[in-house]
Amino acid sequence: MFFADIIGQEATRDQILHAVENNRLSHAMIMLAPEGAGGLPMGLAFAQYLVCENRQGHDSCGQCSACVKAQKYIHPDIHFSYPVIPRKSGDKPVSTDYAAEWREFVAQQPYGNAYDWLQFIGAENKQGNITAHECQDIIRKLNLKSFESPFKILLMWMPEYLGNEGNRLLKLIEEPPANTVFILVAENQEQILATILSRTQLIKINPLPKEEIVKALTQRNAVPETRARQIATIASGNYREAVQLLNHSDNDYHELLRNWLNAIFMQNRAGLQEWVDHMASAKMGRENQKQFIRYFINVLEHSLRVQYMDPSQLAFTQEEIDFAEKLKKLANLGQMGQIMEELDNAYYHIERNANGKILFHALSIRLQYVFKGRPLPV
Repeated sequence: MFFADIIGQEATRDQILHAVENNRLSHAMIMLAPEGAGGLPMGLAFAQYLVCENRQGHDSCGQCSACVKAQKYIHPDIHFSYPVIPRKSGDKPVSTDYAAEWREFVAQQPYGNAYDWLQFIGAENKQGNITAHECQDIIRKLNLKSFESPFKILLMWMPEYLGNEGNRLLKLIEEPPANTVFILVAENQEQILATILSRTQLIKINPLPKEEIVKALTQRNAVPETRARQIATIASGNYREAVQLLNHSDNDYHELLRNWLNAIFMQNRAGLQEWVDHMASAKMGRENQKQFIRYFINVLEHSLRVQYMDPSQLAFTQEEIDFAEKLKKLANLGQMGQIMEELDNAYYHIERNANGKILFHALSIRLQYVFKGRPLPV
């Protein structure tokens, strides 16, 4: 991965390269980037730059042996760590068990999120982890001598998936072997172990400006500029979301949401029970449930923007404006705030393995109270 391959983020690139040029590179850093902003591409490009044998100003050369291997994600001194799942009961998986899948995933979806990765490896409703066994494997690898490069690099994607077992890495982070660099690429600072956060340099990567997403969509995806601007407005700085909107304009989540709201407002108990059963089925799984909740929150956010901003500035289609107008009639600003709070709570409980059938049934009842303007039951 080259820095030139990254969408925008020149300021972050220059900050990192300035530290290298002035010999002020931290041996342990967290690149904190919101989803779709390019945290993983930035980490990959930086790792390649560090091992490059003939650096070219603001980028790696791409031609030396180290760059060729780094671009294929097979450089022996660049180690990767990421959430994984057991292939079968009793397994103690480590990242290298999924090395082939990882290379393919990064090549196809460098802006993908953890959900994309877990579905890519067939996790379905299983939740990924970076386990204690993985931490032991990291310690073993980084205590070996480097093979080719002066640097040994660990690129850990999604350190949020580290539980308390991550504390096993503290001594290695505090007193690493010479020329060892930790690059942790994260999305949510609050979910990172405080002990690790306090021992690393935090590099914040901002959401992508709208114009950068428009440029990427028009140049990389051959999208007409008008449509690109509409998508970039909705994506809110998230290139992954932009690509999802582009590829799945008729997303099933829209149909799910419409059926759910219809059942709630029509007080269709049989229809609502059927909807809840579908959402709680093994086919949907927890990760899909979480994605649906995020989709609903996204719809509410953009509906609020349509209500209080000039639609021409948002570049929404007429269909999107019509949908926002319908939501405006169903819920006022206060009610939308309540709905978002209920959805946030549901997302929290899904992550903690709540029973899907009970959760979505209760959520449906609470939304009925919100839409009717009645106090929520305690």
